[in-house]
Amino acid sequence: MRIIVREWERVVLLRDGRVEQVLQPGRHRVRSRRLEQERIDVRERQYAVAGQEILTSDSVAVKLSAIVVWQVSDPARFLTVAEHPLSRLHVAVQQAMRVRVAARDLESLLTERDAVVSGIVDEIAPELAALGITVATVAVRDLMLPAEIRRAVSEVLLARERGRADLERARSEAAALRSLANTARLLEEHPGLLHLRTLQAAGHGAKLVLKTAQP
Repeated sequence: MRIIVREWERVVLLRDGRVEQVLQPGRHRVRSRRLEQERIDVRERQYAVAGQEILTSDSVAVKLSAIVVWQVSDPARFLTVAEHPLSRLHVAVQQAMRVRVAARDLESLLTERDAVVSGIVDEIAPELAALGITVATVAVRDLMLPAEIRRAVSEVLLARERGRADLERARSEAAALRSLANTARLLEEHPGLLHLRTLQAAGHGAKLVLKTAQP
């Protein structure tokens, strides 16, 4: 029997129910007697780990979901070790995230949410290697908060932006007052500048009536 294995797959051959060999890409000729074959895709794939409700260290319930980039590294193990290897992947990532979220308070979780998945790949690698799986990356997909927490966070952010606007307005007013004070002091020290400024403000062609002080 001839078998053609494509570049992105491996073929696991089983004879009498036992793994005999794993065929690499190319054309192969094998004996077909009592032979079964399973084609395994070894390309990188994405897997979505659904959100699970977890309590932070300050007892706020959040839901965190993730995206896992993975691929089959050992086709024979992937086929034979576990009935549902992706379910094992799902549980491994969920448990690792649960431990990390439980160790953080809400504020640090919001400001450093990517830190929640930092180190997960190395932590789950041995367990998944036994299943014939290699994980490349684990990234946070969504961080969902209860409605009342979302409203509170929005109010805090709005108040913060209003405070910044008020601060900038106060700085502008203080700068304007300093400028006026400097101008007043300069005119007091040099009265002739006031006449020059008056002529500039009047513009070309304007008529000015100047009164001189009586002796």
